[in-house]
Amino acid sequence: MKRRELIVALGGLAATWPRAVAAQQAQPVPRVGVLTVALSTSPIEGAFRHGLRDLGYIEGQNVIIDFKTAEFQTELLNQLAAELVAAQVDVIFSSGSEATTALRRQTTSIPIVMTSTNPVGLGFVASLARPDGNVTGLSILGPEIAGKRLELLKTLIPGIDKVSAFWNPNDPGAEFSLKETDAAGSALNIALQPVEVRGVDDFDDAFRTATSGHTAAVVVLPAPLMSRNSERLASLAMKNQLPTIFYNREAVKAGGLISYGTNIADVYRRAAYYVDRILKGAKPADLPIEQPTRFELFINRKTATALGITVPPTLLARADEVIE
Repeated sequence: MKRRELIVALGGLAATWPRAVAAQQAQPVPRVGVLTVALSTSPIEGAFRHGLRDLGYIEGQNVIIDFKTAEFQTELLNQLAAELVAAQVDVIFSSGSEATTALRRQTTSIPIVMTSTNPVGLGFVASLARPDGNVTGLSILGPEIAGKRLELLKTLIPGIDKVSAFWNPNDPGAEFSLKETDAAGSALNIALQPVEVRGVDDFDDAFRTATSGHTAAVVVLPAPLMSRNSERLASLAMKNQLPTIFYNREAVKAGGLISYGTNIADVYRRAAYYVDRILKGAKPADLPIEQPTRFELFINRKTATALGITVPPTLLARADEVIE
């Protein structure tokens, strides 16, 4: 290349370089909203952030996360949802049915990636295959596996004929779980005693109601209230000598007898994939609701021994983890 041609080429490159840099700098950093009733430091909420990092999103560099937590004060959810909508975030991750209910009151246009025990039953989406709106995400299959927990209890305690179900009426999905559990109980010849638990102050009374009602065991139905107080519930179950089945492994690791349910941390990590798809142009209505395919069974053998229960070898063989 001649000297004159080289100078012209370099001049052209110099002229276009500032425009290319300016265009790159002008590209907006995506803003992701998060609405939850739990603490931002919760390992479950942290799983969502891990999921984003695995997909190449670095907070403060190529993504901004606007985290709003009600810190277990559900009455604040509507206000926090309105703040996220006013901030005009690009997409919102909604942690749980309570948060999703609050967000749907505030927006029908901002994409929402939710986790819920029953997204169709609660009216969040039209169907699992075609959400048909601004909401998509993942189902935790709360109500659908409620009956399986009673089956496990009957395997563990063959003569069981009456069970107390602790449920929180303030949680939108709990009613569905209660209905499914009641139906399963009827099929298994197990009478169900529903016990309302609206707050931490109700825990002691709930166990007193269960023991005075001569129930053989307790089933704890999914709700954020129960999740964040797993250790307390496990302790009270032992104090009252009541076999209790939970839906989360944390309760069993804290001393609870048995649990069966979805790995919630895996679900939250997977939610990041939906956020990534939407940030890249996908519409929520075109993203089918994903359902878990693997469920975990945890058994605390030490607790079983303390309760005078011999865990059948077949059940031990099925367990994902047996705590000795």
